[in-house]
Amino acid sequence: MSDKPKLPDYEKIDSFNQEKIEKLSGHYSEILKLIVEDVNREGLIDTPVRVAKAIQYFTHGYDVDPVEILNSAKFKEDYREMVIVKDIDVFSMCEHHMIPFIGKAHVAYIPDGYITGLSKIARVVEAYSRRLQVQERLTTQIKDAIQNTLNPLGVAVVIEAKHLCMVMRGVAKQNSVTTTSDFTGAFKRQETRAEFIHLIGMNLH
Repeated sequence: MSDKPKLPDYEKIDSFNQEKIEKLSGHYSEILKLIVEDVNREGLIDTPVRVAKAIQYFTHGYDVDPVEILNSAKFKEDYREMVIVKDIDVFSMCEHHMIPFIGKAHVAYIPDGYITGLSKIARVVEAYSRRLQVQERLTTQIKDAIQNTLNPLGVAVVIEAKHLCMVMRGVAKQNSVTTTSDFTGAFKRQETRAEFIHLIGMNLH
């Protein structure tokens, strides 16, 4: 067993606000009464509390500061080539219907004196996605946090996601995927952006 002290990190711990759980579960109890025939059957007795805890977890990004995440592992480094973290899992909740959308985020930046820990990029994606969202805003928030905190030569963000509001209701198109992108600085140049798109499409592992 290592004797090295554990460094502080941003591991998600399932801790719930009990006051919010009680209020949310009360509301979910009333919702269940409007949509099911018997709210007292065994499988539903604890459902309001379970859903209250679930929605708190799904939206815990409101309690996380993405800028603080990036600054917690910000290092001086003379590196000016593309840094890409791709295939970051995205699990978010559409704010229009409160139904999930899931997919992948691909994030790149070109440092200009500072880099950040690679896991922090994924944590920024997690912090913003665990909120009520629209995919367009989520894409821009990730880009802005990295650009404003690290001040790199450029940032690129592409998100590909399947929206269950389209799959389960409405037009019910099961195979539709929505792609959004946003770029700053060097990535506004066609050749740099094309290199990024090529690299995230390659299977190098």
